[in-house]
Amino acid sequence: MAFPARVVFATRNDHKIRELTRICADWPIEWIDLRDLEPGAAPEVDETGQTYLDNALLKAHAIADALGVPAIADDSGIEVDALGGRPGPRSARFAGEGASDAENRQALLSALKGVPGGGRTARYRCVAALAFPGEITALHESGVCEGSLASAPRGAAGFGYDPIFVPAGWEETMAELTDEQKDRISHRGRAFRALRDAVAVG
Repeated sequence: MAFPARVVFATRNDHKIRELTRICADWPIEWIDLRDLEPGAAPEVDETGQTYLDNALLKAHAIADALGVPAIADDSGIEVDALGGRPGPRSARFAGEGASDAENRQALLSALKGVPGGGRTARYRCVAALAFPGEITALHESGVCEGSLASAPRGAAGFGYDPIFVPAGWEETMAELTDEQKDRISHRGRAFRALRDAVAVG
């Protein structure tokens, strides 16, 4: 499959768009930013799916069909072994609907109170999907970054759970890494590079 000429990022999340712009910089594509469109041009898509893939597909298909342009979307979350894999797809709402990143981090740290360092293993997981207008199927790939959770936030970069997530093989949290370091090992970087390769050979 040839790369489409234009693709829209199916998100309005400033942090995510900055990250995707870096990760997808080598895609031979003109990227469309939803934030540049007229209000109401594209729908707000609720993440009502039960899985990362469900949510990624919901967003990608809704935006592609509304705009008549291929759309790329992802859903991601953190999975904590001591919590049976939670919060998973509900990571952005772990402390409740509309919770801030800081509130979600604090809720997760509170849930792990008393859990020793060796029992704080976790992973970031991401599913990225590319949908085309009017088509039922979509390309999708996933990426995982294994690690563990610190006992307190460290670092000012990144977003979400980055200040408490320590990638495997590193002493720093994700929020203490440079953009280049993070993108190379992150779940989102791995998912979107796999998707790029799938498009290139598809």
